[in-house]
Amino acid sequence: MKEWVLFILFILAGAGMLGAGIFYWRKERDDLDSVKIYRTVTIIGAVIVLLSLVLKFLV
Repeated sequence: MKEWVLFILFILAGAGMLGAGIFYWRKERDDLDSVKIYRTVTIIGAVIVLLSLVLKFLV
């Protein structure tokens, strides 16, 4: 039960970071400093989602 709660928590957090990063990256695409920040947030969100899925279902 605890494993599923943590899995869902990490998926939601990662997906939220991924979605927000992409949204604001597109919104602020003219400001290069903002693009760097939102690109980093997007990549971190994607890594969290991928690691959560891999650790839950493949390990």
